[in-house]
Amino acid sequence: MEATMFRSRLRTKGQITLPKEMRTELNLHEGDDIVFRIDKYGNVVIEKQVTIPADQAWFWSERWQAMEGEAQADIDAGRVTRYSSVDEAINALESSTNAEN
Repeated sequence: MEATMFRSRLRTKGQITLPKEMRTELNLHEGDDIVFRIDKYGNVVIEKQVTIPADQAWFWSERWQAMEGEAQADIDAGRVTRYSSVDEAINALESSTNAEN
């Protein structure tokens, strides 16, 4: 992405207005949280803060992401079986369970 510059003026109490183009580029809307950070070169970086809903936080846990990586590795390596229907998959699972007993 090519660097684009925008200008704004610091107001009373440290307030600034983010230019419309920047709000559009970052998909920012009233009430959104943003994060300011300073990189190792002294540049100020502004990012939209994406908050994960509590009921979805499990998906982003280290353990779950590791399992997602393992599953993707199996898919990429072709270590998967595809079924044409849920019933076919359940029958295969039941047959596998019965064969183990």
